[in-house]
Amino acid sequence: SRAPAISVSAESCIPAGLRLGPVPGTFKLGKYLSDRKEPGPKKKVFSYAVSPVFQVRMVRGELVDEAGSSALEWIGLIRAARNSQEQTLEAVADLPGGQIFYRALRDVQPGEELTVWYSNPLAQWFDIPVTATPTHDEKGEERYICWYCWRTFKYPNSLKAHVHFHCTLSHGRPFLHHDH
Repeated sequence: SRAPAISVSAESCIPAGLRLGPVPGTFKLGKYLSDRKEPGPKKKVFSYAVSPVFQVRMVRGELVDEAGSSALEWIGLIRAARNSQEQTLEAVADLPGGQIFYRALRDVQPGEELTVWYSNPLAQWFDIPVTATPTHDEKGEERYICWYCWRTFKYPNSLKAHVHFHCTLSHGRPFLHHDH
């Protein structure tokens, strides 16, 4: 069983390019991703402010939480991004099969949730689909369809995670794109 989703957000600006990590344990980013944002406890990360909620601050160039714990203690709580619009971090590795880090894609503003998805090279290494082509449903809303089992998703990364972790019909086959 999985732990409840926790929202990790910035209390103050986190600079673009800042690397967090390495990410400990078995890396299964997106395994529990769904189209819905599940409510759960919040944890804030910060540079210099203090707040009563879980926060992280910069100390000598490293993000730590309010108890002084390093990113290794809470980095696994950061949610997978459902799409590129809500993504603030990307998962990267120095070498294929090497240690995985999270890197800020841009300056993350106070109050923004930290969300992460695979960089393209890391996605390819883990055989995670890199692209997902939307279709439109009868209401004209964008949807992403699993070309193996025909399940539909509201967000592209929900589809990618489904194909990699959950779709029993795709097991062992490369991801098919809409044009194939």
